[in-house]
Amino acid sequence: MHRPLVGALASAVLGSAALIGAGAAPAAADAPRVKAVDFAGTVALSNCSGAVVRMPDSADTDKALVMSNGHCVESGMPGAGEVVVDQPSSRSFTVLSSSGGNKGSVRASKIAYATMTDTDVSLYELTSTYADIQRKYGIKALQLATEHPVQGAGIKIVSGYWKKIYSCGIDGFAHELKEGEWTWKDSVRYTSACNTIGGTSGSPVIDTATGKVTAVNNTLNEDGARCTLNNPCEVDASGQVTVHPGIGYAQQTYTIPKCFGTGNKLDLGREGCTLPKPAGE
Repeated sequence: MHRPLVGALASAVLGSAALIGAGAAPAAADAPRVKAVDFAGTVALSNCSGAVVRMPDSADTDKALVMSNGHCVESGMPGAGEVVVDQPSSRSFTVLSSSGGNKGSVRASKIAYATMTDTDVSLYELTSTYADIQRKYGIKALQLATEHPVQGAGIKIVSGYWKKIYSCGIDGFAHELKEGEWTWKDSVRYTSACNTIGGTSGSPVIDTATGKVTAVNNTLNEDGARCTLNNPCEVDASGQVTVHPGIGYAQQTYTIPKCFGTGNKLDLGREGCTLPKPAGE
């Protein structure tokens, strides 16, 4: 996965980051319509990227959620098979404006959920509601899609850490993606234009047709190695291993809304919820 970075590095280079695709020629008249994608709704962590997200049924009065990667949590990367639920946290996140400026900060009350098993995701519950954030910063949360992403779809990966937007497409899906001790299922494989780097971990992957979050960015094969740390490999249903040097991946998020009930509360026992549960549950 992308190695988490330290905040000191970010402060030295944030100003030099530019949007990929800025200044591109207008789309042809018959090209598919795309939603405008900017930094609104994204956040910067001390070592990664993330976004304020909401479920289709979230209420404005619900405590807001920030989504990032499991490997970005401050307590360290969860081991294979480990699931973190309701762990107290006071982590802060920098809220970005639509142009990437710093609007202020929000703070977590707990890690509602985090794992690196089957997927690579963390969800922090904040002390602020969605309404609080919109009132204070004029920022709306990004909505999680509830449909499986589609091969060939246009996507944008929005990194709050680097204040950079990558544009590419979904090349396909990996039955299993293995990296070191971790295995992820049905991972999104990018086309080569999204050559993400460390610090983009946890960035929302936004479908440009819907404007909704379809996945969370988490890794790239850096050196062409096979199934090692920072060099994920794909394993198909028959066990055949394939390596795609320089290609990045994300973990789908469409199943997450099925695991949250009234009041934006995690409920791993809800019908249709497939997120891994803590041992013994």
